[in-house]
Amino acid sequence: MTARGSPSRFLQSVLQNGVGRYVCQLKRVSLIFSKHAQNSRAREFVEDKAVDFAKRNPSVVLYVHPEKCSIPKVVAEYLNGSVAEEIVQLLQKMANQSGLDIIRIRKPYHTDNPSIQGQWHPF
Repeated sequence: MTARGSPSRFLQSVLQNGVGRYVCQLKRVSLIFSKHAQNSRAREFVEDKAVDFAKRNPSVVLYVHPEKCSIPKVVAEYLNGSVAEEIVQLLQKMANQSGLDIIRIRKPYHTDNPSIQGQWHPF
């Protein structure tokens, strides 16, 4: 796909993130798995690593739903209302993401008050 065909936007911060203190965009993670499935890796994650993940990310609420389902799933909810369903191995990646779609950035800078004289550079 060409650059003109791919979506692009200007650089922006999520909910003014980075202005002041950092605010983690991931708020809730729901783990839905089967307690009785023989090969449930989600159940193994809950037994072994869920507490460690919760301790490393205190701002993220981790819900565990043991239900009768054949396919375990993860539902992540972000501050901006986006919902992402991913596999358990991507939990740490989701905790570090902002919740925005990955998209080409047109310019590597953004300001709410643009300069009339242009961007400063030493040469």
